[in-house]
Amino acid sequence: MGKRRGRGRDLDRRGARRTERPPVTAGGARVVVVGAGFGGLAAAARLAAAGHDVTVLEKRDLIGGRAYRYDINGFRFDGGPTVLTAPFMFEELFALAGEKLSDHVELVPLDPFYRAFDASGGRFDFRASLDDFREEVARRSPADVTGFDRLQRKISGIFDAFYPYTERSMMQLHVMLRMLPYLLRHGAARGMQHLVNTTVRDPFLRRALAFHPLLIGGDPARTPSLYALIVEFERRWGVHYAIGGTSALVEAIGALVQRLGGTIRCGAEVDRIVHTGGRVTGVRLVDGSEIDADVVVSGADPGATYERLLAGAPQAAPSRMRMRRSTPSMSLHVLYFGADRTWPDTPLAHHNLLLGGDARAVMQRVFRPKARDLEGGAHLKADDLFLYVHVPTRTDASVAPPGCEALYVLVASPALPPHGERSAEAAADEAARVRRLVLDTLDERFLPGLSDHIVAEHAIGPEHFRDVLQTPRGAGFSLQPTLFQSGWFRPHNRSRAVRGLYLVGAGTHPGAGVPAVLASGKIAAGLIGEEYPRVVARRAGDADTTRVADEVPS
Repeated sequence: MGKRRGRGRDLDRRGARRTERPPVTAGGARVVVVGAGFGGLAAAARLAAAGHDVTVLEKRDLIGGRAYRYDINGFRFDGGPTVLTAPFMFEELFALAGEKLSDHVELVPLDPFYRAFDASGGRFDFRASLDDFREEVARRSPADVTGFDRLQRKISGIFDAFYPYTERSMMQLHVMLRMLPYLLRHGAARGMQHLVNTTVRDPFLRRALAFHPLLIGGDPARTPSLYALIVEFERRWGVHYAIGGTSALVEAIGALVQRLGGTIRCGAEVDRIVHTGGRVTGVRLVDGSEIDADVVVSGADPGATYERLLAGAPQAAPSRMRMRRSTPSMSLHVLYFGADRTWPDTPLAHHNLLLGGDARAVMQRVFRPKARDLEGGAHLKADDLFLYVHVPTRTDASVAPPGCEALYVLVASPALPPHGERSAEAAADEAARVRRLVLDTLDERFLPGLSDHIVAEHAIGPEHFRDVLQTPRGAGFSLQPTLFQSGWFRPHNRSRAVRGLYLVGAGTHPGAGVPAVLASGKIAAGLIGEEYPRVVARRAGDADTTRVADEVPS
């Protein structure tokens, strides 16, 4: 009577799933982390600090995942995330080693957080102080100040109700059901755009104040306003920039993992997660070598994890089907430019939003594209594009040669078609058209003569996200943050398909964005801790890092 059977799984007396785990060695569980993005590194640091034997495998030549770094002609470009908030989440990681984040990375608060431009060049600043922010609203639309205050109160209420769930696992449906009264009370299941539209009336303010879902790949009209959490994160903890770029923060966390005794191997691509009897036993690399493991933490996109890393595993079939039916986030074109001069008089700030054209038409093209939107860019006009322009040299001259300007332009794009592939010619035509429209816009309105001064350049597009980062349909942020792709409905941090497999990253709970991805690492490490308790609290000084010091390129 010690156990009973249920749906083919062993259950204990209370009906909970029994977990049979391999014996833990004196050095703790053997953990392999697939992918060295923020989620994988956060989990690795926590698990190494708990005394486990941690190996991080990264297929590219540098760590970072979406936060990769491009070094071109003396310019240092962040490949992905540029908006940093909630510094305490990074500080927690360094505290595991008895260290301070500030001893390794300098985070600079930004004000304004963002500068938004309308079609005529009028600008609106998202200020750090709520009073200053209110003055910006009054300058733009005095009649909307009262509504803006009401919006801020609603957002604060949403944050207070839902923030506690962002660092908890959503393995059980009843946890999600517990949120239902709050969803109804705060109207948090309605779209973010609806929340803004019910409080302010100025068309430009409506568009600007509802833009945040785009930071996590979502449509403001369809992303539930529970994601207004992002806005409150910024208001409470600010928006920051890491001197040297986001990659400086990535490198600092990678070095922390090593000081805690973890190993990081770049150029090590995982081909399969190996499993026997429904439990992981290790991973197989593309070169045929295998690494034994008690636990595998996958920082790969959940779609890639279940489709490729667990290819052929019958127990993963339900997860594969769910991922195939899921709705991807938007994709992206990201353009990186280095210029041999600066523009001291440009109206651009550090983070900029160019909100021209018709908002509905722009979002329609990205999230509900017509056939022609997926076939190439011949029909595109500047007004069809949502542009985010990052100019780090407004804050940090170290990311460019002396007297030079570095910038990064993100262009929202539809995900790739669900079936078949567009031709290489169509992809190249779209990339060329996007580049021309972006440069024309910047030349004419913000950085006169930019095209004639470019000395470093790079670009990535939807195919990069599909082929290099291995997100289905080239999604820039994995799954779209809809109501039924959030919380319990999102891929869980502990796999139900194979015991010993855990998932982190933008495609898992709690979602995309740097704070959420860091939280996924914390949640996964906590779940692993339930199965493999802490062996010893390890501090950085306890680790012998000489054996791994050369394995992470810098």
